[in-house]
Order: sequence, then C-alpha cells, then structure tokens
Amino acid sequence: MTLIRVLLIEDDPMVREVNRQFIEKVEGFEVIGQAANGVTGLEQISTLKPDLVFMDIFMPEQDGITSLHKIRELKMQVDIITVTAANDMETVKQVLHLGVFDYIMKPFSFERVQGTLENYKRFKKKMQTEREFTQGELDQLFHYHGGNEESVQANVINYEKNLPKGFNRTTLEKVVHYLQSVDGASAEEVASGVGIARVTARRYLDYLEKQQEITMDVHYGGIGRPINYYFSK
Repeated sequence: MTLIRVLLIEDDPMVREVNRQFIEKVEGFEVIGQAANGVTGLEQISTLKPDLVFMDIFMPEQDGITSLHKIRELKMQVDIITVTAANDMETVKQVLHLGVFDYIMKPFSFERVQGTLENYKRFKKKMQTEREFTQGELDQLFHYHGGNEESVQANVINYEKNLPKGFNRTTLEKVVHYLQSVDGASAEEVASGVGIARVTARRYLDYLEKQQEITMDVHYGGIGRPINYYFSK
C-alpha cells in the first residue's frame, strides 16, 4: 500500500511532535516534513508535494487562514486538515469556506485524529480507484445522508426525553452521523471515528439498536470472537 504523505505546519514544537506521533501510529501514513509557520509550510508544499497537510491556524509570520488562501490561489493540489484551538464562528466559517477536509479542535485525543485519518484514507482510495461515480457514492464522499440537517437533528432531539442517565445528546448525534457516513462499523471503529472510548461507543450503539434506529449484524471471522457490526437504517 502506498503511504499517504503528510506535512505538519505548527509553530509549537511540542504539539508538532504529538501530531507526528499520532499520525504515524495510524497505518498508511507517514510525516515527510515539518514547518513552524505558513511561509515555510508553503515552500515545503511546493517542494515535498504532500498528499495531506496538518495545519494550525494561529502561527507567526503567516497564519493558517492566510496560508489556506494562498494554497487555493496557487492551486496547490493538497488536502488540508486544520488542527487548532480556534473555536470562534468567524474563523470556523473562513476555514470551512476554504475547503478543508476536517477541523480538529485542541486539545484533541488520538482517537479523534485516528478517526479523521481513517476517513481520509477511505476518501483517498475512492478518489484514486474510481473513474466515474454514482450519486450514492458521491453522497458518501460528501457525507450527505439524505433529507436535511434539521430533520436529522430533530430525530436525535426526540430521543432526549428518554435518554438514559449519563447519556449526552451531542455524543449521540455524533454516533448517528458517523454510522450514516460509513457502510457498517464495529464499536471500536465508531469509537475511533467519533473520538470516544470503546465502552462508551458500545453503550450508545446498544441504546440506538434498542430504539430500532440502527441495525446490528454479527460478523464471524476466522479466529477469535465474532464482531458486532452496526448499520444506519
């Protein structure tokens, strides 16, 4: 398998090292370069030609927003994941309008990074192997699940009155949305994709199955215990 080549652009050397360790723990990824600001980062994009850039927003010399604008203006063929403490609406809107693959807020867990990298790996494989797409395949690539966001949220909000003690509606929404974006997943995969503990994922999945909002199928492998796979209806 060809490794996905990643460039880190982050001014804090400690965060940069954590990012590097997290990325290289995920199978199929390698960090090929690092930069402490957007100016050096753009130079390295030009010379190293990475597939993916992990980039902070608040940096000296040239911040992430300016760097994103320049990447798009120069038509650099690279995908971007922003990893930042910025959580204000204006920054979020600007970043999303500039076409990032994902927006990860600091502090973050390894599971959150792993989830987005696994999603990116599936996206990259699809883009490299398909010559034409059906509407359904495009819907999966663009995380479209039919209907509209309000109807999806309304369905989840309806559970709130009956949620068991200790359950969180936002976490429930994330589990539902993740299952809608994949073709079946185990509790471990849901945990990685959403960024929660496996035992927590299993509790939410069991609840959703009892509510008949998802289905479960047992997959039998060669050696070891069977694995429960969950599917969005």
